[in-house]
Amino acid sequence: MKQIYFLIVVLAGGVLSGCGSGGDRGEVIGVPQRSFKAEVPYGMVYIPGGSFMMGQTDQDVTFAQTAQPKQVTEAPFFMDQTEITNSQYKKFVFWVRDSIAITNYVNDNKYYIQPKGGRPANASGKKYINWAYVKKNPVWSNRKGAASNRSKLQGMFYQNEDRVFDRDEIDVRLLKYNYALMVLRDAANHRNDPKSRRSDFILRDTVTVYPDTLVWLSDFSYAANEPMVEAYFSHPAFRNYPVVGVTWRQARAFTVWRTRYNEAYKNSRHLPPRADYRLPTEGEFEYAARGGRLGTDYPWGGPYIKNAKGCLLANFKPGRGNYTDDGGAYTVNVRSYFPNDYGLYNMAGNVAEWTSSAFDESASTFVHDLAPTFAVEAKSSDPEVLKRKVVRGGSWKDIGYFLQNSTRTYEYQDTAKSYIGFRCVTSYLGRDIKDKR
Repeated sequence: MKQIYFLIVVLAGGVLSGCGSGGDRGEVIGVPQRSFKAEVPYGMVYIPGGSFMMGQTDQDVTFAQTAQPKQVTEAPFFMDQTEITNSQYKKFVFWVRDSIAITNYVNDNKYYIQPKGGRPANASGKKYINWAYVKKNPVWSNRKGAASNRSKLQGMFYQNEDRVFDRDEIDVRLLKYNYALMVLRDAANHRNDPKSRRSDFILRDTVTVYPDTLVWLSDFSYAANEPMVEAYFSHPAFRNYPVVGVTWRQARAFTVWRTRYNEAYKNSRHLPPRADYRLPTEGEFEYAARGGRLGTDYPWGGPYIKNAKGCLLANFKPGRGNYTDDGGAYTVNVRSYFPNDYGLYNMAGNVAEWTSSAFDESASTFVHDLAPTFAVEAKSSDPEVLKRKVVRGGSWKDIGYFLQNSTRTYEYQDTAKSYIGFRCVTSYLGRDIKDKR
């Protein structure tokens, strides 16, 4: 009888313990999570992981020898099929503009998410903009019957002597984006330091987001580029042309905003987020530019910049200055020319592109052979040499040498140019697609 009673107690305990742990019968089956299926982000292409010979495998007309050959491996990732366009970057600018207008000038609760039951949005009482409402009721609306915020927004326009023909024009100096991100390399380097705090590794930055349109004049002496200053970023004729006049810091700010923008959508639908958007490393850019080809000069292969019909294959400075011979005097539409074997457009020519890597002449000798990069988080007080960022791909104003897959050069992180743009990447989460069984 005692044995039967003991068995009943044990069984009851097993049932209770099973119920308490979600019916796993005491087995460790892992935390329940939603399944995650990788999706190709809009406007991007999948770059399979692989190994390649990074560095100067072709001509080096400058004899710089700053890219010694080295076999490296890159994990799979997604990359923008084209350079970021004026239209895409303008969405960022407008988002910042509307955020500032709503929070600093309009001060109308209708533009914020309304908490349910009269409770505050969060413990701190912070309010969040209701972008769905903003889309239906634009802050800058002039529609008939719609409430106008014009009088409240006067402070965002140029004032007094700064006005031209008494027009209302946004003072672009007001358009600043504040963000924060973790500098993981610094955190790893100080992980055993008991005096370090988490806040020591949080980068906080405030960046003006409007492109420097005056680069079309400041980059060239005695060149009548005033029409490009006035129209390139603002006129719809250039909406699908690559954005220029953007510093490295502005490009990175765009990647942070793009991450948060997509994250907000995912959170609203309780979907797992994708990896953060970021600028490509120098290795990722060269690997993607080569398109899976080995030892070639250009994204299309080479060794020539013309095809069999004599047509130029990229937008650059051919000959001794016949800029229009390739189809464009300045930049061209981001989908011009044929893409490389990965489906990427203008990985050589049109605009050179920012990477996340810092520039060091000897970087190839000390970076790792797995996902190589050299990163420096330079502060404003640091020497200028630490502010150099690798620029890849060559541009519309460069000679053919700078279009080579292996050619590397640099520009300073707070410098904007009429021939430098960027594109984004995001890491692929999981095994390489081609390796799946």
